[in-house]
Amino acid sequence: MDLPDPQRLLDNAECIASAEMVDAALKRLASAIAVELADEFPLVLPVMGGAIVFAGQLLPQLAFPLEFDYLHVTRYRGAIRGGEMEWRVLPGKRVAGRSVLVLDDILDEGQTLAAIRDKLMEMGAKRVWSAVLTDKDNGLAKPIRADFVGLSVPDRYVFGCGMDAYGLWRNLPAIYALKPEAIVS
Repeated sequence: MDLPDPQRLLDNAECIASAEMVDAALKRLASAIAVELADEFPLVLPVMGGAIVFAGQLLPQLAFPLEFDYLHVTRYRGAIRGGEMEWRVLPGKRVAGRSVLVLDDILDEGQTLAAIRDKLMEMGAKRVWSAVLTDKDNGLAKPIRADFVGLSVPDRYVFGCGMDAYGLWRNLPAIYALKPEAIVS
């Protein structure tokens, strides 16, 4: 598939959460996470690649000891619809007996986050917590609910703040939704 023109893609999108809204959500998330996990010395695992921006903004606001690693599992591979789960990297740090906080950019259908939770429990985690920057309001019965949610987003294809559209625009400080006419299949 050829990539769409990046500027045209952005021009055909609607800003649904400003950078200020995202910053406020990050502060709320950090506060809620601290209440639950400040005494746990958690292992924090962002899901690459989308959660890298989220993790980079959230971690400096968590004023308690934690250990950091990452995992990489994907269903999208640059597409706008999820496919088969592909496990690329499991955590290198010891998971067994630990409280683990998984960070992800979006809770869409919930399949990826549920598979991550199950895998970490299989690896011996004491408890798996999850924090997502966005939770898509799509009306689906999801196999998992995030413990911490920054923003609810509409049932549209969203990008920015680590989320991409066709592999583009993860670096935007705000969150945008593609207009239906801008979606390329």
